[in-house]
Amino acid sequence: MSNELKALLGIGAATILILVGGVFFLSKSTSTTQQNTTDTRVDKKILVREDSYAIGSPSAKVVVVEFGDFQCPACGSAHPVVKRIVEDYKDKIYFQFRNFPLPQHQNAKLSALIAEASGSQGKFWEMHDMLYENQAEWAESNKPMDFFEAYAKKVGLDTTKLKEDIKRDDLAKKLDRDTQDAGAAGVNSTPSFFVNGILFRGVPQYDDLQKLIDSELQKK
Repeated sequence: MSNELKALLGIGAATILILVGGVFFLSKSTSTTQQNTTDTRVDKKILVREDSYAIGSPSAKVVVVEFGDFQCPACGSAHPVVKRIVEDYKDKIYFQFRNFPLPQHQNAKLSALIAEASGSQGKFWEMHDMLYENQAEWAESNKPMDFFEAYAKKVGLDTTKLKEDIKRDDLAKKLDRDTQDAGAAGVNSTPSFFVNGILFRGVPQYDDLQKLIDSELQKK
């Protein structure tokens, strides 16, 4: 084999490796938005409830709904991203949180009741943030109420009322309804997000939600 032929074969092999590498890189860099979203839109009537806690105007062009579990580690990881999105788009989106406590998480339902009961004293979002930001402390505790009462005092709640309110039938029914709505919307894991009815599963990067929101904002 001549040296010229060897050189040509070497160049050809190198070119193939570059092309294969490029295809691999492009496939790896595909946005998780495309991987984790569905094409169908869920009816807003299933996703948005008047008595669920929300930030922003209900008439906003883009509605973002999260089904979350306060004990879920993935939800805890998503929390800083969601908080940043809500802050950056506070004048452009309507964000609503729905409860979806998973049965395998021993303190999930109680933490959801704590958040809802805190809302009865006007402190839902304060407790929402406190639960996620301190999740590692209470998630596997056999005495979670010790932590929840401490958080309640930090945000200025009446702890006696809080402990009474978590026993209320209407809050238990609200959690059941949220779970039923989640099932109707096709939710089977947390966190799950809906941007104008488009489902995004899993922990999003900031860019993932940003792209979905910006795309909806640009529509007429």
